[in-house]
Amino acid sequence: MTLRFLGTTSDGGDCPTLYEIEGTAEILVQGDRETDPEHLAQLRDVKESETFVRVPRELLTRFAPRNEPSQVIPFRDVAHVFSDFKHTAWRLETRRGYATDRASEPWARWKAGGDVAHDEPDAWRRNVAEQTAQGKTFGRVRLVDRPLTEGQLFLLNRAPSNVAVGDEIRYLWRTDAERLGLPDFDFWLIDSRTLLRFVFDEQDTTMGVIVSEDPAEVLAACQARDAAWHHAVPAAEFAERVRSTV
Repeated sequence: MTLRFLGTTSDGGDCPTLYEIEGTAEILVQGDRETDPEHLAQLRDVKESETFVRVPRELLTRFAPRNEPSQVIPFRDVAHVFSDFKHTAWRLETRRGYATDRASEPWARWKAGGDVAHDEPDAWRRNVAEQTAQGKTFGRVRLVDRPLTEGQLFLLNRAPSNVAVGDEIRYLWRTDAERLGLPDFDFWLIDSRTLLRFVFDEQDTTMGVIVSEDPAEVLAACQARDAAWHHAVPAAEFAERVRSTV
């Protein structure tokens, strides 16, 4: 079963950390093993298979889910939020590629050496332009690897088309994201109150999203956004850095 990172209070990659075991109602806790003999002697009904770890109270109060996990729903069922939201729509992109990109016309054009940086606005970019004209903001941080994968290079080349209409895009090395303890899953954060977490299959196809307004999950996403946004580099600057190293 897949583990989903919920949050950590660690510093520099050390434990403690919380994970959700997807498909179950169980949480996995990572921490230092309890070795104090006095404490171990006071534990009750201990099975041979059990172990015990220490974690800060803050880890549980900040990141432990307070609601039952929601069901996966089609992305189209929540697409309305991108015009209905009041203030901010922010995304973290963590994957090394997306099936929708590879199946698109711009991908084939890019692979053939064509320009994808100055495409005419599609439905998504037209909506971004409409919403940002009302004072709303779109932003996203994309995690990337060294070297960039083919999917990451495609999106970097295509970024100017989005940035031009107000979809601000920044880039962050995955190693820096891991150091910062950022989540390893894609999500949209809407108005700092609604979390849309993507679910993918092994071929990078979007299976749907899980919608959550759980305060702990939303808070963790807000903290991830703030850290990622602070350390990430605007797309144009990042693209220049990549070109200078090729």
